[in-house]
Amino acid sequence: MTATVPHRTTAAYFLQAAASFALAAIALTIGIAYLPVSAWMRAFLAVGVLYVITSAFTLAKVVRDRQEEGAITSRVDQARLEKLLAEHDPFKMENI
Repeated sequence: MTATVPHRTTAAYFLQAAASFALAAIALTIGIAYLPVSAWMRAFLAVGVLYVITSAFTLAKVVRDRQEEGAITSRVDQARLEKLLAEHDPFKMENI
């Protein structure tokens, strides 16, 4: 008996999140490109933006992995409990 894990987000929510991320990244890139500073300063800011973006993706993956790990552990514990309860007979009398 395998239970499917229900999806918690809709396709529209995913699309909204992806579009929001893309819009923010594009707006920030355009803003850095048109800043009235030297090329070195723009390059430093661009590297900083890339670092923040990769760090955000890494953090999101770690949070997701930790949440999934907790869900798997919970399912294993639940399966063990169900097995114990199925095997337990409260009316069974041993060695009387």
